[in-house]
Amino acid sequence: MTWLFSLFPSRRSLMVVTAVAATAFALPAAAQSATQKTADDQAETDVSAEQMTGRPDREIVLERDVEIVRGGTTVNSDHATYWIEEDEVEANGNVRMTRFGDRYTGDKMRFKMDSGQGYVTNPTYHMKANNAHGTADRIDFESQDRAIVSSGTYSTCEGPDPDWYLKSNTMSFDKGTDTGTANSAVIYFKDVPIVGTPYITFPLSDARKSGFLAPSIGSSSRGGLEVMAPYYFNIAPNRDFTLSPRYIARRGLLLGGDARYLDNDYSGETRFEYLSNDRETQTDRYSIASLHQQRLSPQASFGWNLNSASDDDYPSDFSQNLATSTERLLLRDLYFNYSGSFWTATARASNYQVLQDPDAPITRPYDRLPQLTWRGNQYDVGGFDWATTVQATNFQHPDYVRGDRFVINPSISYPIIRPSYFITPKVSLTAASYNLENTGAQFNNGIAYDTNPGYTLPTFSLDSGLVFEREASLFGNSMTQTLEPRLFYVKTPYRDQSRTPIFDTGEADLSFAQIFSENRFVGYDRISDADQLTAAVVSRYIEPDGAERLRVALGQRFYFEDQRVTLPGQVSSNDTKSDLLASVAVRFSDEFSTEATVQYSATQKDVTRANYTASWRPEPKKVLNLSYRIDVPNELRQIDVSGQWPIADRWYGVARVNYSLDNNYAERNTTPLNVPPANGLSEGLLGLEYKADCWIFRIVAQRIPTSTGESNSSLFFQLELSGLTKLGSDPLSALRTSIPGYQAITQSD
Repeated sequence: MTWLFSLFPSRRSLMVVTAVAATAFALPAAAQSATQKTADDQAETDVSAEQMTGRPDREIVLERDVEIVRGGTTVNSDHATYWIEEDEVEANGNVRMTRFGDRYTGDKMRFKMDSGQGYVTNPTYHMKANNAHGTADRIDFESQDRAIVSSGTYSTCEGPDPDWYLKSNTMSFDKGTDTGTANSAVIYFKDVPIVGTPYITFPLSDARKSGFLAPSIGSSSRGGLEVMAPYYFNIAPNRDFTLSPRYIARRGLLLGGDARYLDNDYSGETRFEYLSNDRETQTDRYSIASLHQQRLSPQASFGWNLNSASDDDYPSDFSQNLATSTERLLLRDLYFNYSGSFWTATARASNYQVLQDPDAPITRPYDRLPQLTWRGNQYDVGGFDWATTVQATNFQHPDYVRGDRFVINPSISYPIIRPSYFITPKVSLTAASYNLENTGAQFNNGIAYDTNPGYTLPTFSLDSGLVFEREASLFGNSMTQTLEPRLFYVKTPYRDQSRTPIFDTGEADLSFAQIFSENRFVGYDRISDADQLTAAVVSRYIEPDGAERLRVALGQRFYFEDQRVTLPGQVSSNDTKSDLLASVAVRFSDEFSTEATVQYSATQKDVTRANYTASWRPEPKKVLNLSYRIDVPNELRQIDVSGQWPIADRWYGVARVNYSLDNNYAERNTTPLNVPPANGLSEGLLGLEYKADCWIFRIVAQRIPTSTGESNSSLFFQLELSGLTKLGSDPLSALRTSIPGYQAITQSD
């Protein structure tokens, strides 16, 4: 029997048709596929049209304003045939389909509503997840998640005439893995082919995926042209590995890798690079850096920090940022921690690989093989706070005195803290004993040490302060002003420690933190004699929300006795007071802030150290930084200017200049980290960024010091095609390191 429906397209009859179609032609449950992968596995297929003919149990012919809906899939067309048992539709004329937010149009479509299989001819498509779109000769839907695009294009640019697009003979979209692939692909930019590749993968969302990352192309003054084509392995949600072959024109093929892992109880990262038979040095060269930390139980943990390089020049020859290109001490550290309710025990073994600069050699630090430390502390035990450190270390060095050091350092204090004042008396004891080898003067630059030196030194300190507050105003806003005077007295008797070697101890630079410490040395090889008083005062302006708008601080230490304990090569001091420290920090607004710290020598009647900074950040992607640094003991005067700023519509300028104002500095300085070339430029960066709707272009030139009187210059070009790939060398790491407050122009405001 044949059923015939012929309804006129009036508003009333259209509503009736829709109601009848939704009821009379909803598929029975028995006819549904058990394996369908729609958003609702139990969804029915609903059909509607202005005219329907056919048999409702087999085949229906739909005419005008056709709509077929199942779960997250909707098909619209002018004409369609629907086979009920197969749950399949063939649509013609003005075909449109929406699948879970993705949109398709075409001339003709055949599609199984339950399994998601089918095809569409002469289609256009638009993906919801990443706003990608394109055209093709045909799209074949293999499943709900996978589609094959024949002779198609792909772009994330808006509009029918995109600035860039990928054109390929065959593309595959896999929504299950959020991965796209293309064979025999050509990337067009402004309708000009710029890159061709037999195979490329790209993401269909922000999710991680395995595949080739954007190749990078750049150049440097030490290596010449550099080309890198990394491959990313998404091993698991918490593990990945990046393999990075890098061809360096003057040196050869360098193979790099970066493995990362993260779990609830452990995490780590290992990076390596290897270059076989460097063309410049005729040697094999490598570097490795491994960081790991792991919790074995709530009380126990261990980890390591291991670094190594094949030779002294490796960082300066291959590193692409200032921090690593000037690195000269490579730490190898292995540790184990165990904690109790109020104590922590640590076993550690560590040493350094020293990468020497012949023009500025440095002394190798001592190895600690091993070091055992126990620290315990408790607060408010009957009003008292106590702490104890016990440490045993075996120090090794191939050239100088070596041996064991045992230290115990208990302390007890009684803090009295009230809303307007505090007083904290404290007593501590530092005792150390040594068992040494190679103590003769011939091993230690003419200095002889005792075989078993040691000392026991008590220290008394009294820390006190007042806190005054009043209502005030600043910059027209109501605030709270504080006045916080503080006195800190320390008494430690003198003990001759000149026959004790220096394993891991140095004299701390004067600062606001250091003038409130009991020992002017860092480490246990020297305990300073002290009969001194530190006086300081701080005033703050604090907003109602707790933000600090203004801070002014002054501090100075006064000596009542000569400072007789010194490091080797120093002489005792009879100064009656330290340099004066002054600090001012002002946040004029949320956008503009300044800070100045000055160390003034009363004996020299001059500033010995100073640092002045100003930062203006009026809007996102607008930042200007200015700093001026003076360090008279190291004969250093530097000015540093950096910024990111829009200079025209869609154009951003980036720059950083670190300039030494002392032209003879390079001849006198012995610290390789801060050595500028003869013209005074220590570090420089200059670049431009352009942001279009769907692509970004960057060009950045950078110059960084690598060793005394030497530098490395790099040039970065990058074209970032949003949602597809990045072509060229990536300068973002250099920009973030060089310009405080820099924001990627892709970052949302």
